This record gives sequence, C-alpha cells and structure tokens, in this order.
Amino acid sequence: MKFSTLKRHLKEGAKNTWRNSWMTIASVGAVTTTLILVGIFLVLMLNLNHIAGELEEDVQIKALIELTTEQAAVDQLEENIKSINQVASVEFQTKDEELDNLIDSLGEQGQAWSLYEQDNPLNDAFIVKAANPQETGQVAQQISEMEHVYEVNYGQDYVDNLFAFNEYARNIGLALILALVFTAIFLISNTIKITILARKKEIGIMKLVGATNSFIRWPFFIEGMLLGILGSIIPISIILSGYYYLSQNVIMIQEFSFVEILPFHPFAWQVSGLILGIGVSIGVWGSLMSVRKFLKV
Repeated sequence: MKFSTLKRHLKEGAKNTWRNSWMTIASVGAVTTTLILVGIFLVLMLNLNHIAGELEEDVQIKALIELTTEQAAVDQLEENIKSINQVASVEFQTKDEELDNLIDSLGEQGQAWSLYEQDNPLNDAFIVKAANPQETGQVAQQISEMEHVYEVNYGQDYVDNLFAFNEYARNIGLALILALVFTAIFLISNTIKITILARKKEIGIMKLVGATNSFIRWPFFIEGMLLGILGSIIPISIILSGYYYLSQNVIMIQEFSFVEILPFHPFAWQVSGLILGIGVSIGVWGSLMSVRKFLKV
C-alpha cells in the first residue's frame, strides 16, 4: 500500500469518527463498559492463577522412612526416588529436624514435644517435590511402593480439592471474559452498522466505479481501531488506579503471606497492553463485520 493511500485511509477513518460523533460516543461507551468488566475479571483471573500457582508450588510429598532402615538402604532409597522422571527435587530430613519443625509449627503448644528430644519417636523423611504439581499423586504412589518407605503423606484431599478448584476457577474466568468480549463485538458492530447504513449509497457508488473491497474497508478498519483505543482509555485508568490502591492498602494481603498478588510493575503495563489489544480487536472486528454485507453490490 502506498503511503499516500494509507494517509488517505487514516484521514478518512478519523473524519468518520468525528463526523458521526453521537455514534462514536455510543460505540466508545459500549467498549468502555465492557472493557471495565473484562479488565476486572482479567485482573482477578491472573491474580487467582498466580496465587493458585504459588500454592501448587508449595505442594510437597513427605516420605517417612522405616525406623530400622540402615544408612546404605536410605541412600539407595534416595537414588530410587530421584530416578522417578516426574521428581524435581529430593531433600533428606532427619527425625531431629522433623521434631524441631513440629515444635516450631505448634508455637507454645509445641513446647510439650520438647520432652521427646532425648528419645525422638519420629521418622527420618524425604521431602519430595514433583516437577509438575498435578503429578504429585502419581509420584506419591510410586514412592509408597518402594522398599523401606513407612508412609507417604501429601495431604491428598487438600491437594485434590486445590487442583480441582483452580481448574474450575480458570475455566469460569476465561468463559466470562470471552462472553464479555463477544458481547462487546455484537454491540459495537450493531452501533457501527447504523453509521454505515447512512453511507450505503456511497459504498455502492464506490463499488460501481471500481473501488476494491479493501480500499472501501480500510477507513472502517481505522475507525474501528480508533473506537477501540478510545474505549480502552477509561478502563485502563480505572483498573490501574484501583489495582495500585489495592496493592498498597489492603490489610488482608499484608496479614496473610500466602495471599500475595502480582506486583504493580510490570503487571500494570501487561494488563494495560491486554486491555488495549482487546479494545482494538473489538473495534476492528465489529467494524469489519458491519461493513462486510454492504460490499456485495
């Protein structure tokens, strides 16, 4: 495409946006309203995925070793666990370390366990992490079948419920975002269609004198893109302001270390880019869908 032609398309698209000011306001309003909702769900979903991922990364398997196991057998057991393809890391923990961890985790009540420091009843253990948290159950099953393993714990009910919840939350969030995007496309395509109806004769004349479909379509492409950009400004401002306030002032986030939202930088710019990209896509697609049927002369 020649630069002069591109310049003409840009000028024509901008002129159409200004010429049909009321329709522009309606279209931008539709995009803005939808993108605010999309942005909120997007922020929630991305942070939920982040928190869920952090929780999944903390999932670990504790393989208790039989009390009578010799050191050579313990070393061999460690090698056998490391040989499992899905295993990411293996850490040996003595029964004294197990007792210290138990005392620390129970706080003041844990002091009662100090009486067992001289005669520790706990087992040595291997702390195992799977490369893929979703495969924790499979790894635990393989370890439990190995010789000299007394018991395998990984909080099966908690882990299974966590993975199931995360999967449902991700699917529902994605479905809501897609539904909102398609709703916005429908609204903006119908809004722009009204402006195109007033120029139906103009499009027909251009077709009759030999204008190509792409030549006619480009100004509407530019117009839709401008509508998407204009409709993204307010949602980006609202989402960034709200997220900055949330990241700086929510007490819950400060009190519970496991609830750690994504840092403002660079998350804010990533979300801004996504919202802007969705807005432009909505505007362009809505415009192209509206003008398509009028190109058949």
